Amino acid sequence: MKIVSDAEFGGERPLFATHDLILENVTIHAGESALKCCSEITANNCRFEGKYPFWHTKGFRVNDCVFTPGARAALWYSSDLVMTNTLVEAPKMFREMTNLALTNVRIPDAQETLWHCHNVSLNDVEVKNADYLFMHSSDIKIENYRQQGNYSFQYCKNVEIHNAHIDSKDAFWNTENVTVYDSELTGEYLGWHSKNLKLVRCKISGTQPLCYCKGLIMEDCIFGDDADLAFEDSEVNATIKSNIISVKNPRTGSIKALAIGETILDANILAPADCKIETEI
Repeated sequence: MKIVSDAEFGGERPLFATHDLILENVTIHAGESALKCCSEITANNCRFEGKYPFWHTKGFRVNDCVFTPGARAALWYSSDLVMTNTLVEAPKMFREMTNLALTNVRIPDAQETLWHCHNVSLNDVEVKNADYLFMHSSDIKIENYRQQGNYSFQYCKNVEIHNAHIDSKDAFWNTENVTVYDSELTGEYLGWHSKNLKLVRCKISGTQPLCYCKGLIMEDCIFGDDADLAFEDSEVNATIKSNIISVKNPRTGSIKALAIGETILDANILAPADCKIETEI
C-alpha cells in the first residue's frame, strides 16, 4: 500500500482512480474530484478544501480530518466509509451512499445531508443547521446524538435512535419502522403520516404532535407544556407519564395519561372513533 505524507494537491482530479493509498497530513486545495473513482483509501490528519473529493469511492477511512466549506458535496455515490474524529464544515455531505459509520463527528452546516443513504451508523455525532437531513434513507442506527434543523428523517425506513436530542420541526414525516429511546424530541408537527413509529421514555415538545399516524406506540413518555392537539386521526397506543394539554380526535387505540387538560371529540373524528382515553387523576 502506497503512503503519501506531508503533501499538497489541487486542480482537477489529482489522485483520480487511485487504489490502496494512505494519505498522512495531506491538504487537498481548491479544485474538483481529487479522489474520484478510488478504492481502499485511508486519510489521516488531512484537510479537504476542494469540491467533490470523494465521489464513486469504495472502501475508505477518514480519521482526524477537516472538510472546509469549499469541500462541498464531498462524499457522494460511494460505499464502505468509516469516519472518526472529524469536523465537516462542508455542506451537502453524504448522498447516495451505503455502509457508512460516523463516530465523534461534528457537522455545523448539515443542510441537505445524508440523502438516499443506507446502512448508516452514527455514534456521538452533532449536527446543526440540518434542514432536510436524512431524506429517503434507511437502515439507520444512531446513539448519543444532537441535532438542530427542521424537516429531518422524512421518508426514512428502519431507524433506531438512542439518547438523542432532536430539535426539528416536521421530524419523522412519512417514516416507516422508526423507534426512538430515551430521547428529547422538540419541534412542531412531530411524526405526521408515520407508520409504526415507537417512542420509549421520550419527552415530546411542540404543537400538534403525532397526528395521522398508523401503528403509533408510546411507552412511558412525557409531554411538554406546549404539546397540544395531539393524536388527531391517529391509530395510537400510548402510556404518558405526564399531563397532556389537549388530545384531538384520535381515530382508534388507547391513550393513558396522568391527566388531560382537554379532550376534543367533534364531528370531524374519523371512524372507527373508538380510542379509549384514560387518566390516572
